[in-house]
Amino acid sequence: MCSFNTYGWSYFCFEYAEPLGKEDFDQILYHTQLSVGVINTYMRYLYDKLMGPRGLEQRFSFLNPMKTNLTEMIRKPDEVRMYVVERFMADTDREKLFFLPFNTGDGGHWLLVAINPFKEIVYYLDSLHNDWTTYPAMKTIVDTIIQTVRAQRKIQVPKRKANNITWNRVECPRQRNNIDCGYYTLRFMKETLLMDRTDIPSDYFDEYRCAYYSKDQLDEIKEELCQFIIELQVL
Repeated sequence: MCSFNTYGWSYFCFEYAEPLGKEDFDQILYHTQLSVGVINTYMRYLYDKLMGPRGLEQRFSFLNPMKTNLTEMIRKPDEVRMYVVERFMADTDREKLFFLPFNTGDGGHWLLVAINPFKEIVYYLDSLHNDWTTYPAMKTIVDTIIQTVRAQRKIQVPKRKANNITWNRVECPRQRNNIDCGYYTLRFMKETLLMDRTDIPSDYFDEYRCAYYSKDQLDEIKEELCQFIIELQVL
């Protein structure tokens, strides 16, 4: 097994070693369902290759899917809330979009939840074209987190609007099988960064709008992953 140290990553904010085993490499080579280790590796790729060089750290950040998947939300809701609230409160003086690659647990489905806590807007991108009612525990925790941040920022909201958090389901590209969800989630993050927008249109970005991603578009993600892993000298 190989690993690389993510210490100092501004979006995780704690020392974290990402283990990568043969099964992780096999997922990329044989195009199977992606693990959290592969997802985290690509987020570091985005951080190193896009966010850093383009100065986007002030506008975008990442939440660790190891700590925010559905299993953790159900088993340890207080720990999840504490982790995310702390991340949001570190950036309360500016508008910022936080990427949460959300997994349904136990190697399940990947989707992207992108949260703008400053404007209290949540963008929901699911390549199966479900909506957030499919995972009520996730929505409840995200709403509670935003309300907690609101209270800590001492933002006054009328009682009738206390739960008025905006959730936008984005008509993003749709997967055509049962294994591409991880690759779609990674492309959603990459394309949002390339657009340099903290808002995601309900019908997705004009430049990347399509019914589904082509093989070449998915292979691009795999090639970026493989090249980056080689650069990290973890093989």
